[in-house]
Amino acid sequence: MTDASLPSPKAQSPARQTWGRILSNTSVRIGGTIALIITLMGIFAPVLDTRDPAGISPANRNKSPGYEASVRDRETGQKMQLVYRFGSDTLGRDVYSRVIYGARTSLIVGVSVAAIAIAIGLSLGLVAGYFRLADSIIMRVMDGMMAIPAILLAIAVVSVFSAGLLAVVLAIVVAEIPRVVRLVRSIVLSIREEPYVEAAITAGTPTFTLLMRHVLPNTVAPLIVQGTFIVASAIIIEAILSFLGIGIPPDIPTWGNIMAEGRQVFQLHPHNILYPGAILCLTVLSVNILGDGLRDTMDPRFSKRG
Repeated sequence: MTDASLPSPKAQSPARQTWGRILSNTSVRIGGTIALIITLMGIFAPVLDTRDPAGISPANRNKSPGYEASVRDRETGQKMQLVYRFGSDTLGRDVYSRVIYGARTSLIVGVSVAAIAIAIGLSLGLVAGYFRLADSIIMRVMDGMMAIPAILLAIAVVSVFSAGLLAVVLAIVVAEIPRVVRLVRSIVLSIREEPYVEAAITAGTPTFTLLMRHVLPNTVAPLIVQGTFIVASAIIIEAILSFLGIGIPPDIPTWGNIMAEGRQVFQLHPHNILYPGAILCLTVLSVNILGDGLRDTMDPRFSKRG
């Protein structure tokens, strides 16, 4: 039997090849696994042996990690042992429960900000990159917004509204939109000079169809990468706002306000800051590692170096 008669291996589709490259990247596997674990931790917080994160126990204030307290169940009247894995705060609340539930808030903020900022920034970036008159107007506004540090811009926006989850998300979105607009605009400017785009324009393709069919698909990979960095940035900014006391109210546990409430007793009871701070750092680090891996596999300039 000759080589020509042997069955040729089935060619993989471009999408399957892309997924193969992504999943084979070490940074994607490590960062994605850690981020997935923290996400599942927040989603399944009620089943992770947690208590009411807002439950106050004055008799068990500022207890060290691992402290066991005997309490009486209100319904049965029987005594039961409660273990404060991460200790308790100044109001006797379980730090472990507050850290676990705080993951929900931080991840909701990060993902919501990334989704909204990309949706708005993509629309503005497409218009700015394709229409020269709109470009001069939109980009001057974006340049003015980028001249202000993101955290200061977020503080200015959140101060206009009452503190809450929606106000924090809106404040961070405003700070992140200019970066998405500049990214999309640069992609559009390079793509619209391509021969196939000029051919489509010559053929009389409507502008909306041209943008959706030829331009938009080229922005997907860079925006996915940018989205991971926006998530990490949003989580940090939310923690800063909550730490400063102008973000999410204290009755909703977030890593920022947990650390803010524990800073006054840090020298005597450092667990109030160390545990939420460690989870915050691990989350941001994992998302950044994931973003680096996605950039290396989805950006041709970086994939050629590998």
